[in-house]
Parts: sequence; structure tokens; C-alpha cells
Amino acid sequence: MSGALDHYPWLLADVGGSNARFGWVDGPGAPVGSLRSYAVQDFPGLEEAARRYLQDLDLEQQAQGRRCPAPRYAAVAVATAVAGDEVVLTNSRWRFSRQQLQAALQLRGLRVLNDFEALALSLPRLRAQQLRAWGGGAPTASGCLAVIGPGTGLGVAAVVQTPQGWQALPGEGGHATLAPADDFESALLAHVRGRHAHVSAERLLSGIGLPTLHEAVSVVLAGQPPVMALTPELILERGLTGQDPLCERTLDCFCAMLGGFAGSVALTLGARGGVYVGGGIVPRLGDYFFQSRFRERFEAKGRFQPYLAGIPTALITDTLAALGGVALAIEQSVPFSASAAPD
Repeated sequence: MSGALDHYPWLLADVGGSNARFGWVDGPGAPVGSLRSYAVQDFPGLEEAARRYLQDLDLEQQAQGRRCPAPRYAAVAVATAVAGDEVVLTNSRWRFSRQQLQAALQLRGLRVLNDFEALALSLPRLRAQQLRAWGGGAPTASGCLAVIGPGTGLGVAAVVQTPQGWQALPGEGGHATLAPADDFESALLAHVRGRHAHVSAERLLSGIGLPTLHEAVSVVLAGQPPVMALTPELILERGLTGQDPLCERTLDCFCAMLGGFAGSVALTLGARGGVYVGGGIVPRLGDYFFQSRFRERFEAKGRFQPYLAGIPTALITDTLAALGGVALAIEQSVPFSASAAPD
């Protein structure tokens, strides 16, 4: 087993527009542990945040009478498309060179993947306590599984079962054109097109999109934009507490349109194993989301309603779930893993 141990420990990171989450794998078969989250705005870049995590981890280990060894391998999930050496985060000022980061942290290997590719890789291993399922029965770890996630932006990815294991299908589906389902939604999109040549799903169904959706709802229903632009936090607060009818209608539209978009993703990918919802916005909606029109609109695809009625949907309630997918990404790229390690 010494050969396998020589490939550990692993450093894991999941970097979004607002937070950078880190985890640690000590050895073969060990679960992801030592979970910590840091605000992206508090650090100039990923290297500095990673060094802070390693420093904090070392202090934690010293308190137990030991030192933290340097990581051998690392994998980083990032909220952007990954291509080439230079990685530029979509919704933050962070950017880094893969080669330089690997050298700076003295790693044997570094895997960089899209954050929703990582979240997709986590799906087959998610446990019941990490999910809240509704509609279509229980999710099954077979076939094709898809995940969408309204957070700062809108992520989309999938994972497919193959004879060689689970294969992730990363993409930028959040930037696909958003389609209306009725005249009211057509009016919303017509208003937004007055300002943006292309109205993607992310343009409305995300943290950066909620204020745009709220403005469009205000114009279509009240005939004028709001007196002041509201933050996503205020829209959620006022909508959920019933303080503001326009915020309430905004959240209703958000859930309904997200359901329609999720149904389109399920049809496009044939994700009959389940469609999962991640990201930071939907968990904040609580029971409101499960009482919304999301599932109704998910299935509202005409002749294919019976097809979609059988597809499970589930909310990922564990905000650190993607780190499990990050760990699997290392398993798939390291020369040998715990399950097949020569001695």
C-alpha cells in the first residue's frame, strides 16, 4: 500500500464567484475532510487562498501534536470554462496559470475543471441526507444525470455512466437562449432584449439575473421600472415575506422559468436518472421552492410530459457536495488510485 500512500494527501478546491471552498483527502479510501470556506474578495488570488487554507490546516494539526504534510496532488473546480493554461474566473477578479499554481504549491499534478463538471461528478455518490427529492421518484445513480445551478451565475453539466466509469459532460448551458412559455414571459423577455441582444437563461435565472428579472416584472406589471434597483438579497427577502407583490411575482417567475429550463436540459441530455438543482439561490427559498411551479413547468413539454413525469428532481442541500466530485476528478487522473494501487 506504500505506493498508493505516496500519492497522498490531496488538496481540493471549489471556487465560485463569491466563495472558495477547500477540502482534504488524507489517504486511500478516506472521505473528504477538513472543510473550510473563504470569501473570494478577501484574497488577491487562488494561490493566496490555498496557502491560507494550508496554514489553517497546519495549525489545526499542530494543536493535535502533528504537522500537516504538503499535498501531492490537487484539483480545483472553477466557475468558468476551462481551456489552456490561463484560467480566468467568470464572475470574480481571480485568474491564474495552471502551470504556475502547480509549481508554486509544489504539486506532482494539478487538475482544473469547471465547477459544474465537478458537481456533476459528485452526483453518483450523493447520499440521501445531502438531497431533498421531489417528483418522479427517487434519483437513481444510473444512465445520465444532469445538474443545473443558479448561484452567482447559472451552471449546467451532466454525468454519464460508461463501462470505464462516470464521465462528466461539462458545458456552458446557462448561456443557452431562454425560451418563454406564455405571453407574460414573452413580454418579460421582450423588455430584456431592449437592453441585451441575447437573453440567456443566466441573464434572468441567477444571482446576477434576479435584479434584471425584477425590473422586467415591474415594467410589465406596473408599467415602470422600480424606483431603485434591488439586490438579489432584498428581492428574496421581500418576496419570501410577502412585503412586496412585485418581488413575490419575481420569485414565482424565477421558479417557473427555472423549471422550464430544467425540463429542456433533461430532454436535451436524456437525463432519466435525475435532474439535480445546485447553486446558492434555491436552498434559500426553502419550502417556497417546493410549493412553486418548478415541477409543473419541468413537466410541461406537451407530448413529452409523460417522459418528464418519470424523471426525478432533487435539490442538493449540501453546499460542499462538489468537493466529492473534485476528489473523483483526481482519482480519474492520478496514475493509480486506492482501489487499484500496486504495493
